[in-house]
Amino acid sequence: MSDTNKIILIVLDSLGVGELPDAQKYKDKGSNTLKHIFESMDEYFTLDNLGKLGLYNIVESPYGYKPEEIIGNYGKMATLSPAKDTTAGHWELAGIVLDKPFPTYPNGFPKDLIEEFEKRIGTKTLGNCVASGTEIIQRLGDEHCKTGFPIVYTSADSVFQIACHEDPQIFGFKKLEDICQTARELLQGEHAVGRVIARPFIKINNEYIRTPRRFDLSLLPPETTVLDKIKNTGGNVIAIGKISDIFAKKGITLEKHTSGNVIGITNTIEYIVEPKKIKELPYGLFEETPETNPFKKNLIFTNLVDFDMLWGHRRDVNLYAQGLKFFDRQLPDIMNAMSEDDILIITADHGCDPTYMQHTDHTREYVPLLVYGKSLKQNINLGTRKTLADVAQTIADIFELTPMKNGKSFKDEILL
Repeated sequence: MSDTNKIILIVLDSLGVGELPDAQKYKDKGSNTLKHIFESMDEYFTLDNLGKLGLYNIVESPYGYKPEEIIGNYGKMATLSPAKDTTAGHWELAGIVLDKPFPTYPNGFPKDLIEEFEKRIGTKTLGNCVASGTEIIQRLGDEHCKTGFPIVYTSADSVFQIACHEDPQIFGFKKLEDICQTARELLQGEHAVGRVIARPFIKINNEYIRTPRRFDLSLLPPETTVLDKIKNTGGNVIAIGKISDIFAKKGITLEKHTSGNVIGITNTIEYIVEPKKIKELPYGLFEETPETNPFKKNLIFTNLVDFDMLWGHRRDVNLYAQGLKFFDRQLPDIMNAMSEDDILIITADHGCDPTYMQHTDHTREYVPLLVYGKSLKQNINLGTRKTLADVAQTIADIFELTPMKNGKSFKDEILL
């Protein structure tokens, strides 16, 4: 029986650790996000604290660096779902293995689908192509501002992205919210893309700049997740970053949206020290209150998106490395905030190798598995796991919930 009532699950979004056996099918042969970052740095680049958790037992340092002591447990996990996107990866971490990928649109969306969307929102659209989000607003921003037509585009992921100017005199954020909801209601069945993404922007010094108010509307998870099981048994699921968006708020008791890694790490530490819950007030208002029940099961689920959105897709190796260095420096604060029986799990949802020049999409890779707790075993090799769903099964096992449909628990391998 475990005394653990708090698990911290941190997703370093896109930190892959080597190509999966089927990477060629996804045009990702040879990808290895972490290894190639290491190889791009000089010999003084080390991730000492992640190393102490076992990171260098997953991907070797190109110059032989190894920490003197391993205090965590380590392994790597394969994505079993036939996909390499954010939604599929996070859903699998929560226990859902997809049997088919979400639809993608390498040639843009079908004409009849766009026409139906335009009919529902009462206006024409611009774009309808595969594009970089920063590039397309430079190319079509002026026309958008002149016509008021939303910019619609996609990527290699299963996404329907809508970019509009935040100024209400041009388009406005509220109107963008409304048409994104319309798109989500439309995109079901054969066109059920993983996410509808709002991409608001403004113009500064004659350049169009995306703002931090981006949000995602994901499909509703089709099965019960470990988040649902925690919430349905009276537990607490604190979603930090874009987690709530990815799960369409399902299984979430408190959502904390962030503007990037720095505030995401700060919020994670805050909730480790004092888990919160939502208290509903009159007139549709809410407030955060301390979670005072020490026996309630708390899952703090954090996504650190900058690795993927700012550095992986933009193929910025140096900033990706510096982002890892920053997280590594904050890791002792996270660990020191933990109680004696808390458990920390650090992983990823897919790869996005910033050195991979064949495309700027995610890469089909294994993801790291690092597990730490002050009362856990140390230096245990958890091996190569067949599915990310092993994380959900382990959480369910530790919290003494009913077993998940997918995954194999590693609870007995880490508990003393």
